[in-house]
Formats: sequence, structure tokens, C-alpha cells
Amino acid sequence: MKKIDLATKIGQLLQTHGLMLTTAESCTGGLVAAAITEIPGSSQWFDRGFVTYSNRAKQEMLGVQANVLEKYGAVSEPVAIAMAEGGLVHSSATVSVAITGIAGPAGGTLEKPVGSVWFAWKLNNFPVKTSLQLFQGDRQKIRSLATDYCMAELVKYIVKSKL
Repeated sequence: MKKIDLATKIGQLLQTHGLMLTTAESCTGGLVAAAITEIPGSSQWFDRGFVTYSNRAKQEMLGVQANVLEKYGAVSEPVAIAMAEGGLVHSSATVSVAITGIAGPAGGTLEKPVGSVWFAWKLNNFPVKTSLQLFQGDRQKIRSLATDYCMAELVKYIVKSKL
């Protein structure tokens, strides 16, 4: 599904359920927020986007604890969860998505190769959903695939929450 179609579907779901979205993005650099705001009227269901590329930004803007970053690394499930939760705390949103990963071409390790991306989705008091994906391709392709995946899974998450 195209980004514009995903963003439209997300907007319809959010409006239907009276929800407001925020994004907390690292490796995608705001691509999810950009896709969402392509939709006219998205200000009715999109509050804000956080681009927290550095660890310091994750701490200052989202409240990710330094010890979590040190213990698990920026590309980890605990950090993705903390980013998603922090997005809700530091916005007026009721739904958040978080993305943290290694888009490359450098920065990968054997344990966390280039293309490793952690996602977290959080809706109010519902349990957080997380996912680790390993995308293939160059930097642009990895970022694009991560954006598409995040948005498609957000649709599923909202639908499965049975509001």
C-alpha cells in the first residue's frame, strides 16, 4: 500500500475513534510524520512529531533514561518502548509510534546489523506493541521500508485494540 493510502487510512481510524497521534522517530528522521502530514486536515488527528536522532535528544525530548540507553543501546526494544511512552507524555496525543534503528551504510555490528530497526506502538492504557525488523537495501530503502512498516502496523494495532 502506498504511503498516502496508509496515511489516509490512519487518519480515518484516528478520527473515527477520537484519537490523536504523535511520532518519535530516530533513523527515519521524520518520514512517518511527513507522510501523515501530506493528508489535508491531518492537524485534527496528528499532534506532533519528535525527531530524536541523538541519544541526548531522546533523553531531553522524550525522557528516555540515560541508563536504558547505556545498558541496551539506542537500537533496542527498551529504548523503542521508552520513546513511544515518552511521545505520549510529552504531547497531547493518545497514540504514539516510535522507530529506532540503523539505516547505514555504517554503524552496524554483528549483533545489530545495518537494517535493524525496532518499532513500538502505544495507545493510551493498552499494552505496547513492539517489533524488530531487519530490512535490506541502501540507506534510503531501509528508511522507506521502515516508514511503510510502521504505518501499516499502526493500522493493524488500532484495529486490533477494538476501541
